[in-house]
Amino acid sequence: MASCPEHATPIGHGIWVIDTGYQRPMFDAAYLMVEQGRAAFIDTGTSLAVPRLLETLDAAGVARDAVDWVIPTHVHLDHAGGAGTLMAELPTAKLLVHPRGARHLINPNVLLGSARAVYGDEEVRRAYGTVVPVDAGRVIESADGMVIVLAGRPLTLLDTPGHARHHHCLWDERSQGFFTGDTFGLSYREFDTPHGVWLLPTTTPTQFDPIALHASIGRMLAQQPQRMYLTHYGCIGDIAKLGRDLFDQLDAVVALGERIRLQQLAPDERHTALTNGLSALYLQRLERLGSTLTREHALGLLAMDIELNAQGMAGWLDTASPVKP
Repeated sequence: MASCPEHATPIGHGIWVIDTGYQRPMFDAAYLMVEQGRAAFIDTGTSLAVPRLLETLDAAGVARDAVDWVIPTHVHLDHAGGAGTLMAELPTAKLLVHPRGARHLINPNVLLGSARAVYGDEEVRRAYGTVVPVDAGRVIESADGMVIVLAGRPLTLLDTPGHARHHHCLWDERSQGFFTGDTFGLSYREFDTPHGVWLLPTTTPTQFDPIALHASIGRMLAQQPQRMYLTHYGCIGDIAKLGRDLFDQLDAVVALGERIRLQQLAPDERHTALTNGLSALYLQRLERLGSTLTREHALGLLAMDIELNAQGMAGWLDTASPVKP
């Protein structure tokens, strides 16, 4: 077994968390699961992260032809942009992806077009590198309740829309944890305090659906998980409490959107109202948790999320009927 790389950490139950290097340290994770010499990757980060994933595989002492599965939780590029590049290095692996997302990894042109519409051409090139198609013959589509097996270790797929319609989460009975992608929100380690961690729902473009997201979170909580493996970022516990907090914040986000809907603002004014409202909501929650970060530091760390969450909420307000209180 090779020495442990700086960007990867074993966290128990045969699982490694890998910092993909996207945007900033400890912002975007991929996971390696090892069981009796066989392995699976859950989420991949971007194509630029693939060397880190392969270094972690080497550190775990697993041969490349012993990787059975690559499982993106959904096809957004920070979760699945590296899938094609990674699959080219893993000769026997299958890609397990939500049926709504499979075609976008086989032919990523639409996916790249959507990313360029949100981020711009230059940022897509800088942040995501080259997105390589996956051979259709190596792709398996998931189904709700589907069980796959990694060297005798059962892993169950749940269809979990709300953040995206092409999102599934992975239940690992061994660790009593879910690999949640973005369905169970975001929790950055810079915001941890002695009172615990802070979790916020993500409403990024273009498929935010609060009713579906509430139901998806509820399905996961019904399993009484002991831990959640977040892509953004890492493994968290105290799940019952954090689930209540996440529901509360999701309700607050919806209430904010409904208040702004009633104002019938022009698009630019509405975007400003949404970013200001989200910023105030996040700062209030951080203060309640006892965060000592300055307002400027906190908002700087959250700048990308505030912008994208506001864009996603605007898309939801344009397409959805009002949510009844």
